[in-house]
Amino acid sequence: MQIITLEVSHEIAEAYQFTPLEERQQIQQIVSLLLKKENDIDFLRKIMDEISDRASARGLTPEILDEFLNLIL
Repeated sequence: MQIITLEVSHEIAEAYQFTPLEERQQIQQIVSLLLKKENDIDFLRKIMDEISDRASARGLTPEILDEFLNLIL
């Protein structure tokens, strides 16, 4: 494995730094899949569904997500 640098907003960087190690590893796997030339779309969808399920279980609604995205974009 190699380390790469991605430019993100200050808020995203801060949130990532305070994310538990297991979740950071999952994020790294997602980024790897997105950048992989021969990615497996079904696997990516499965990961995205899992993220969505976890977010919903923690109370994230589409409206809250829209508000959050409007704040950071």
